Amino acid sequence: MSDAGPDTAIPEEHPKSAPANRATDGPLDEAEANHVRPYVDLGGVKVLPRPELALRLEVEEGGARVVAVALDYAGSTLQVQPFAAPRNSGLWHEIREQIVEQIARQGGTTTTTTGPFGPEIRAEIPAPGSESSRIARFIGVDGPRWFLRGVISGQALVDADAASRVEELFRSIVVVRGTTPMPPRDLIPLQVPPSVAGGTPQSV
Repeated sequence: MSDAGPDTAIPEEHPKSAPANRATDGPLDEAEANHVRPYVDLGGVKVLPRPELALRLEVEEGGARVVAVALDYAGSTLQVQPFAAPRNSGLWHEIREQIVEQIARQGGTTTTTTGPFGPEIRAEIPAPGSESSRIARFIGVDGPRWFLRGVISGQALVDADAASRVEELFRSIVVVRGTTPMPPRDLIPLQVPPSVAGGTPQSV
């Protein structure tokens, strides 16, 4: 992690990577969202409830800190994580390179393609202690002072309709960056809402 402030340039600056219509079609910044809509507040992100959507919170091992939100929907899982980012440059270029390197070290393979959110990674990752592997799709969007990463698995990797539904779910996420100074790449704090208990899936 960098010790620089949130508005300090990272060593290599890259343009923000996001759909041209991000500010209207999402993923949205809190300032862009319709506050009348009944979002589930998870701190760094807000999720719009919909039928058949189940929410799980992933907690770091040995601690109580929530490190990711997993959304089970359309026979698939979308894991999302919001990170602090510089005001004028993006993180997705650098983070994509690190994902590719990490998966290669694990003995996996990756392919970089262009999807509805811009550059993305399709990966085949060996399962620990098994000869099998799992398939995942990594997507990312640079927003105003934040970066939102998504990891898709399940039916959305092989079925176009499921993929479209999960992509729309990702677009519906609202990122709450807040005003607290944070170094770029720090996880924006996530929290457990009163209606969700532990890591048990809950319909939202």
